[in-house]
Amino acid sequence: MHSGLKINQIKNILFIAIIVAFASSCKNSSTSYRSFISPELGQNVPLGNEFEVKILFGKEKKVDSVVYLIDTTKVGSKADTTAIKLKTEGLKLGGHLLTAKIYGDGEPEEVTANINVLAAKAPIEYTYKVINTLPHDTSSYVEGLEYHDGFFYESAGDYGHSSLRKVEPSTGKIVQSTPVDKKYFAEGITVIGDKIIQLTYQEKVGFVYDKATLKKLSEFAYLTGKEGWGLAFDGQKVLNTDGSNTIFFLDKNNYNRIGSIDVYDNKEPIESLNELEYIDGKIYANVYTTDTILIINPINGAVEGRINLKGIFPAGDYFKTGDERRNNVLNGIAWDAKGKRLFVTGKKWPKIYEIKIVESSAK
Repeated sequence: MHSGLKINQIKNILFIAIIVAFASSCKNSSTSYRSFISPELGQNVPLGNEFEVKILFGKEKKVDSVVYLIDTTKVGSKADTTAIKLKTEGLKLGGHLLTAKIYGDGEPEEVTANINVLAAKAPIEYTYKVINTLPHDTSSYVEGLEYHDGFFYESAGDYGHSSLRKVEPSTGKIVQSTPVDKKYFAEGITVIGDKIIQLTYQEKVGFVYDKATLKKLSEFAYLTGKEGWGLAFDGQKVLNTDGSNTIFFLDKNNYNRIGSIDVYDNKEPIESLNELEYIDGKIYANVYTTDTILIINPINGAVEGRINLKGIFPAGDYFKTGDERRNNVLNGIAWDAKGKRLFVTGKKWPKIYEIKIVESSAK
């Protein structure tokens, strides 16, 4: 779901403001005229590329050596004031703090800048081919979709209408259903062994269910993201979105945060990441309110592929008003690991589609 200033926009604004203030204080100091000439503040650098670091040292202080750090890790040093080239290999995508620690007379002095590391290349563009269509209950405002043991497991959202469901694919019949208290807006789900976990939108709580009976076993505090959006499980850890460009990693036993990646293509961060699925070593993610599913590298957050699903469900065929068309968007990805089948649907859509992705150039 679903609105408001994105978390990473806030983080980036604050980060740049701190850097600018720090650089300004260094430039205005009566004892130092040192600052970065390059890289420029917030310069974009493709992952794997080198970038030049050059500093305006001034002549008022002796320089014996300079140590360079990216974030808190030493990445290079020089015994003189000449420029140095630093590597981005192995860095996560997103913002990184660059520090030059200058040694000479007296205490060492630090000057700082920052860079943004982007994906090394543009994502591969895909379209789709519909293999099969299956019926779907139009009362379900889909927030999470999974396929296991021949059934869909589905989280239906909206206040007063939320539930966890087990659905027969061929008929769309609800085999089992557990309602969620009307004070909660149900969000993403994922299956972990014999349990299903489910998030709520803004209520900061998650639920744990028995997979066989859909009986609620327990609750847990969700304190990771600004809001609860999507979930998936990669076999080792839980993947989680909150509507920003961050995918959080959660411990599979207590659901606390253990790490994260920020998602970028070769140009910018990709915000509004929503429902997730883990497929053959890659993360698939809906981009909320769009016809796009991203294929994401789970190690560094690079967008490696972009699936354009425009036209898979013509809005005019079912939704009649503008509000319905805007609200009932693509959301829901399920993977049949044994049968190697990919399913997609949307909020209150009457169909679930089995699709095959096709590289656009090969269509």
